[in-house]
Amino acid sequence: MRSDLANAIEAVLFVAEKPVTKNELGRIAGGTPRAVENALAELGAAYEGTGLRLQRSGDEWQIVTAPQHAPQVAAYLGADRLRLSPASLETLSVVAYRQPVTRAEVEAIRGVNCDQTFYTLASRRLIEERGRKEAPGRPILYGTTWEFLECFGLQSLDDLPRALSPEGALVLEAGAGAQREGAPGREAERVAPRPNEPG
Repeated sequence: MRSDLANAIEAVLFVAEKPVTKNELGRIAGGTPRAVENALAELGAAYEGTGLRLQRSGDEWQIVTAPQHAPQVAAYLGADRLRLSPASLETLSVVAYRQPVTRAEVEAIRGVNCDQTFYTLASRRLIEERGRKEAPGRPILYGTTWEFLECFGLQSLDDLPRALSPEGALVLEAGAGAQREGAPGREAERVAPRPNEPG
């Protein structure tokens, strides 16, 4: 039987719209740092073998769907949200490995205009703004999101595969983290690029 603190933390994470830090969980649920750690471990163990899992990135925590149930989740959400063209996937790869990075820096690596792919990735909540670079014009910096980790079955950015494309841009393998465990992740499928999307 789970502790009251674990249940309280689960309730907070369930309704949270973004990842929650351990300190914030302790403040809201009323537990010491050590007690919160134990409660999180308790929750993680409780989710083993279920459709959910407790995901950590740095000091932030979130409840996410288990990657082995990607087909069902994709069917419910609509597969289009989880599909990426080769152009979008390559852009996402550069952002993932070089973050925080500006659009101009990504375009310099890819050699093409990335306006459409940045719009696509942001609309699918795979990348987000991360402030501005201290440079002339103070361009916007971009990085990946929690949804990115979830879609690719990654626990954290440390789990990114270290693969290089022939062009030298770092490339993601869809669901790489989950596939290492023999299960499909919430994959971003490679599909033909849209007519108005630069390649």
